Amino acid sequence: MKRLFGNTGGLKANQIRRLEKLYRRRIPPEFVITFELAKEISSLSGEIRRQIGLLINRAGKITCVIVGNHSKIVIPDISEYRIAPGRLRGLRCLHTHLNNEPLTNDDLTDLALLRLDLMGVITAEVDNRSPKIYLSHILPNQTQEHPYRRLPPLNANELNIGCLDLIKALENELAYVRELQSAGKGKERALLVSVTRDPGHIARNALAELEELAISSGIEAVGIMFQHRRSIDSRFLMGRGKLEELALTALARGATLIIFDQELNPSQIRSITDQIDIKIIDRTMLILDIFAQRARSKEGKLQVELAQLKYLLPRLVAKNTAMSRLTGGIGGRGPGETKLEINRRRVRDRIGRLEKSLILVRKQRGQRRSKRNKRGLPIISIVGYTNAGKSTLLNTLTKSHELVENRLFATLDPSNRRLRFPRDIEVIITDTVGFIKDLPKDLVVAFRATLEELESANLLLHVIDISNPRFMDQIQSVEKILSDLNLQDISVIRVLNKMDLVDRDTIGHLSKRLDGIPVSATAAPTLIPLIEQMQNRITGMTYPADHV
Repeated sequence: MKRLFGNTGGLKANQIRRLEKLYRRRIPPEFVITFELAKEISSLSGEIRRQIGLLINRAGKITCVIVGNHSKIVIPDISEYRIAPGRLRGLRCLHTHLNNEPLTNDDLTDLALLRLDLMGVITAEVDNRSPKIYLSHILPNQTQEHPYRRLPPLNANELNIGCLDLIKALENELAYVRELQSAGKGKERALLVSVTRDPGHIARNALAELEELAISSGIEAVGIMFQHRRSIDSRFLMGRGKLEELALTALARGATLIIFDQELNPSQIRSITDQIDIKIIDRTMLILDIFAQRARSKEGKLQVELAQLKYLLPRLVAKNTAMSRLTGGIGGRGPGETKLEINRRRVRDRIGRLEKSLILVRKQRGQRRSKRNKRGLPIISIVGYTNAGKSTLLNTLTKSHELVENRLFATLDPSNRRLRFPRDIEVIITDTVGFIKDLPKDLVVAFRATLEELESANLLLHVIDISNPRFMDQIQSVEKILSDLNLQDISVIRVLNKMDLVDRDTIGHLSKRLDGIPVSATAAPTLIPLIEQMQNRITGMTYPADHV
């Protein structure tokens, strides 16, 4: 097994032998390093004018020696040393600095990103002066700006710091803090990230909606990070420096999850998770997770699973913790890459079976629509942005009791109710799944059987939450989806909901500007003008012979 890393070119044979002999050195558990060893690598580092690093495990054994250049060392792959929540890596890194400088920002970043037990710097020996040791460790109680603590420099007689006890105490405190963060909640803690070319106000609105999605999924948002870039990095989405800042911020906030507002391709997920030892998901994956939680009917569960698997398949390239939220293990937990092709085949087979099942669902829905059409009942469908108040409006209009919650995507499964107008006209009114900006294409495809219900509608009620500061963007998103579904020719009434949360002047202005009817879906008296308009539209329509 290779134990000497870095460029040894230009070194003399006796210098390489001295480096190789370091493997046989042992450090007592209570010492961070022995004075003799610190003096030896300090002297050798000064002689070759290169930094020298040691990785030391908790048994005090040196696992590898790293030869750097004048200004830095490069820590090799240490992924074989697995870490768990509330635990550190099980390795400490000590390396020399040639100019007597203490720990650098790069040192502290490596400490935090790699979750090392300790990071230490040994000053190179100059003029026979004894080297000094500068140490830092991760800060378990993350209430300060930085997720690490610098210790005072150690002299030759101060190296017995009870090293193993210190590391175990840090891990105990890390585990305790983690338990406190999740006690009684069972919630993930997410840092929300947006990397975009869009103007700042658009990005902030998108992040606000991402936070609402996270809350709807039962995730606690512990912070946001935004980066505006002229060009998006194809590998990491953001710049390297920003990626390191993201990792440090996530650690400082105690985040267990990072959610990107932009959709990540498979290589980006892999590249970012290689750099950050925290679960990574994107906006699409979050929406799929919400749908998976909300689906109640057999049909809804089939549609959600199909969308999940279609999204997962191209990303099923290696073991990746990002996948575990979606699949319960396929590609995320389990035996690993040796089973990769088996997992891919299973996913493809399952997709085939789900698509066949949904073809049957479409046929059954088509038969039900034909029966409704033969009864000659006009159909009114309620559409709108998620959480605009569609289910509340349905309940108030029909005096029914569909589930109503103040969160995104509370309704997934469509529901149908009969409504009788004062003129003794009866209609069927349907509630549909809420729309959202950039609705994942796999969800649109999977929910095609449900969305086809809208094709039979004679009238659409577009419910708009005018109390939401982003309602204009939401209107555009809904109308774009209706256009993509070729439903733009169906008659539409704009319902300006939550008028009770907006002042009178604004309501009057919006009613004219949007040509809509203001209502409060929770207050039946405010719906009278809407009911009259619905009745007028329906009675003024003529239906094809095969529809009535």
